[in-house]
Amino acid sequence: MARVPTAVMNLIHRFPRLPLAPTRRQRAARPRPWVRALGLVAVVLLGAWLGLLVVGNVRVPVGPMDTTMALRPSFTGGTKINVSPLGALQLDSHIAPVRLDVNVDQLDPERSRALVDHPERLSGLQDEVTDDIARGTADLAVRSVVAVVTGATTLGLLVYRRPRRALAAGGLALGLLAASGGSAYASWNPDSVLEPKFSGLLSSAPSLVGDARSIVTEFDVYQQELARLVTNVTKLYDATSTLPVYQPDPTTIRVLHVSDIHLNPASWKIIASLVEQYQVDVIVDSGDTMDHGTAAENGFLDPVEDLGAPYVWVRGNHDSLVTQRYLDRMRNVHVLDDGRARTIAGLRFAGIGDPQFTPDRTQRTGAEQSQELAGARLASAMRDQKRAGTPVDVAVVHEPSAAREVDGTVPLVLSGHLHREDTEVMRYGTRLRVEGSTGGSGLRAIEGKYPDPIETSILYFDRDTKRLQAWDSIELGGLGLTTAEVSRHLPEENQPGADSSPSPSGSSPGASSGSPSGTAPSSPSATPSRPRS
Repeated sequence: MARVPTAVMNLIHRFPRLPLAPTRRQRAARPRPWVRALGLVAVVLLGAWLGLLVVGNVRVPVGPMDTTMALRPSFTGGTKINVSPLGALQLDSHIAPVRLDVNVDQLDPERSRALVDHPERLSGLQDEVTDDIARGTADLAVRSVVAVVTGATTLGLLVYRRPRRALAAGGLALGLLAASGGSAYASWNPDSVLEPKFSGLLSSAPSLVGDARSIVTEFDVYQQELARLVTNVTKLYDATSTLPVYQPDPTTIRVLHVSDIHLNPASWKIIASLVEQYQVDVIVDSGDTMDHGTAAENGFLDPVEDLGAPYVWVRGNHDSLVTQRYLDRMRNVHVLDDGRARTIAGLRFAGIGDPQFTPDRTQRTGAEQSQELAGARLASAMRDQKRAGTPVDVAVVHEPSAAREVDGTVPLVLSGHLHREDTEVMRYGTRLRVEGSTGGSGLRAIEGKYPDPIETSILYFDRDTKRLQAWDSIELGGLGLTTAEVSRHLPEENQPGADSSPSPSGSSPGASSGSPSGTAPSSPSATPSRPRS
């Protein structure tokens, strides 16, 4: 074989070797460019979102309130202000893939009372709030940039294990945040505050506070109302944040007691909001849901199926048998009548419908006797249940006069009819709880000088003993009023230092405890008679 000259070999080695064409297997194993790009975008979005969740919150005092601000991914943008436990309001403030969340954590009592005691400070409140929000937004912007870049870079490093790709993810996240900020700035709508969308208990805010445009034109009147509003909301926060005596266990059975709705459509939104916020297990309605009991009114009852909890109902004197049959056909509704017992959410209920049907509010001869007879029939049915080994935990009637006939046969009886709240422990140990009007007496609220408040209560039951442990009385201002108060009450046997041994009926005689918000405890005196409502 001829030998290759050394000079030729040196010349060949000077040229770089051309890469060989990739094989079919290598081409299949290598990801396509668009797949790599989608993967990088997914890493950037996930990392940025995690960064915002972990370190993207800013605590900011705004006027008399302590708030938490945060940016959250969103398809529609806007601003959401959460005022727990009242609800939330949403503003169409901007269009961008990020939403501004503002959580009102609490009202500072000292700053709130300073505004109430010195109304002249309200004139500078607008500028103070504006400065606070501007400062908080600037802090939030800086923190969000750090959170987004750090989150995307860290996740990119974990996924790719290459610093260059991780830095590329952080840079892309910064670019997306800058683009989102530019979109929000370009689409900023300051007039969105004039058309907020309310949810939860705040759904009634437009009718309570008035149209925002009228507030702007009548700011002097609004300043006076603001002081009263701040006072009332401060009471609510004081009541809900200083209740150390009784802490409901997560396993507690929670019952929402409503009554005398009287065709008020606002009641359904309030009930649904309370079911969600208090994690209610069952709703008990002690009657007078309707006003005249006609078939034409039946459509008013349709929201009952979507309230989020089983609905236990007894007939009131404004509810007809037509109303009862309509409800009895609805899913998730349990109609109690003739003493028949039902076990719902771990509690055994029994009840009887009102023997009178008086939608015109007339007094009929023998009305009181018919109530006593109905109560006696219910008591007899519950004694039969006890002998059968299935005792009733809660009895439900409409009128307190019928409720008195079950004294000694059940630990607790719920009623309504009087349009005002009351509680007492009767002679033989049964506790009587009379609920106020959850509909604010319906349209009748405008008949008197002062509108009736909307009243309801949350009852807490021990899951093992089925006994009442405590109850929260909730009162919202009637038509045109901006009040909201929550007060907690304890049965005497559950108060600190009391004897924990229950009475034979499961309830110790005694009045409820004083409420933290200053509401006077209900006395155990006899419930006075009142014309039929």
